[in-house]
Amino acid sequence: MTKPADAEEPPPPAADAESQSAPAAAAGGFSNIIQRWRREGIVKRGCVAFRAFALLFSLLAFIIMATNQHGDGRKFDQYEEYRYVLAIAILSALYTGFQTGRHIHEIHTNKEIISRKNASIFDFIGDQIVAYLLLSAASAAVPLTNNMRRGGDNIFTDSSAAAISMAFFAFFSLGLSALISGYKLSNQTYI
Repeated sequence: MTKPADAEEPPPPAADAESQSAPAAAAGGFSNIIQRWRREGIVKRGCVAFRAFALLFSLLAFIIMATNQHGDGRKFDQYEEYRYVLAIAILSALYTGFQTGRHIHEIHTNKEIISRKNASIFDFIGDQIVAYLLLSAASAAVPLTNNMRRGGDNIFTDSSAAAISMAFFAFFSLGLSALISGYKLSNQTYI
């Protein structure tokens, strides 16, 4: 007897679904776990790198501003805006130095100094506060430096501009670190 042309053939017999899906799921699960570990490692190293750059730029802003005592009896401490840049650069260097050291210690020893929950919150809030303080300090000093440059460009205004630039770079680095901190905070399982 012949089959009609429009009749469908029955599907092939299904193999045992449990025996096939367990190895496939396990292989997919392991690769997902490995990908997550790699992603977490990249996030940790990226956060350390951005904080290290923020530390470097904060230290440069501090050193350049503290040594800015050039020409015509001008000293940075005669100007409130420059003292503000110096104070925030010191605060930023202390914060980023502590955070960079803490993260490097945790990466090398696999031991947490602060619990993961508290560290994520501390990182996010601390990065935000210090980044905006850096931006505020640099923004406060820019108009003063521009006004001084109208009267004449000299080494004092150049040094001031360099310190302000370093504060802006520290802000950008710490801002990127704050983005990573926010990402880590939003991916916590306890929330």
